[in-house]
Amino acid sequence: MKRVIFLILILCVSCQQEVKQNPIEAALNSNDDIMKKVLEEPSNYELQIKLSTINRENESVSFDDFEYRVDDRDYFYPASTVKFPIALLALEKIDSLEKIKSTTNYILEGDSITHTIRDDIRQIFAVSDNGAFNRLYEFLGRDYINDKLKTKQIGPAHINHRLSVPNSTYRYTRPISYWENDSIIYIQDSLVDSEVETLQLKQLQKGKGYYLDSTLVKEPMDFSKKNYFPISTLHELMKRVIFPESFPEDETFNINQADREFLLNSMKALPREVGYDEVEYYDSYGKFFMFGDSKERIPDNIKIFNKVGYAYGYLTDCSYIKDEKSGVEYILTATLFVNKNGIFNDDTYEFETIGIPFLSKLGKEIHNHLIEQE
Repeated sequence: MKRVIFLILILCVSCQQEVKQNPIEAALNSNDDIMKKVLEEPSNYELQIKLSTINRENESVSFDDFEYRVDDRDYFYPASTVKFPIALLALEKIDSLEKIKSTTNYILEGDSITHTIRDDIRQIFAVSDNGAFNRLYEFLGRDYINDKLKTKQIGPAHINHRLSVPNSTYRYTRPISYWENDSIIYIQDSLVDSEVETLQLKQLQKGKGYYLDSTLVKEPMDFSKKNYFPISTLHELMKRVIFPESFPEDETFNINQADREFLLNSMKALPREVGYDEVEYYDSYGKFFMFGDSKERIPDNIKIFNKVGYAYGYLTDCSYIKDEKSGVEYILTATLFVNKNGIFNDDTYEFETIGIPFLSKLGKEIHNHLIEQE
């Protein structure tokens, strides 16, 4: 009898260990050639992965967190993922102003085209438009952005510059006028920011060369004054956006219900759903996990709320994924570096041959593993 009880206990412990297996480790055991290639040298690819599975019980939500090689001190270039927090902060700021809304037309000084905050956010999530990000940067200012991010307790972060423009770290923002019925109803004067902060992290000197004005500079590129947004911070940001009720109110974003619904719809919308040409902007254009290696339509039962970024050979995706068929839902964030020749600004990166296929396969493996665990 004692032996039977002992065997039952062993079986129970074994079952518990199986249930608690790290889904990332299970996914990385794939026989896929691309995954094997990256995992042979994960440090060279600067691979970092974070996963949170979602547990729902009654009205409460909890997370089981897993990670692989995550280190906030190891710098990587976040590229367009920085557009995610800026979209949130823009909605929060606009909601605090009495005279204007996210749908109010505005014009930046020196421009002749009107925009709205909502239009900018829609473009950011649909096709990752740099101009839209830069306009929101002008609205917020560098100091406001960084001060506000600190209050959210999401982790280390620092936004230093605009994207893909000359003088990207310029301290002065452009004045903005807001219009209604051909009349100016509000003016935001130029904001004056403090000097750019030099990052104090590891791996800030990267590669063996870079192009500057068509000239190859044969020395490592300095990233010490670039934007900084590690995957753990991105991951915590996504948690607060999707599940704000799970966090203290002062650590979430104060966004009205209409703007919140708009934001979530923008995050999951496919380019074709917001008017972009499906041939050029296919479903997986900005959704790399599970579907990045295909230009076919994403199945209707899979909803992906996310933001990707890729530049200088760095490729990052932060996604909340919900499978309405299986009931599986989770937050997955990953980054890797695919710049084999170590030269920046030469547009020779392995995004299509290694980076995106890896993230796509990683997403599939994790998704299938979680379904099997259900």
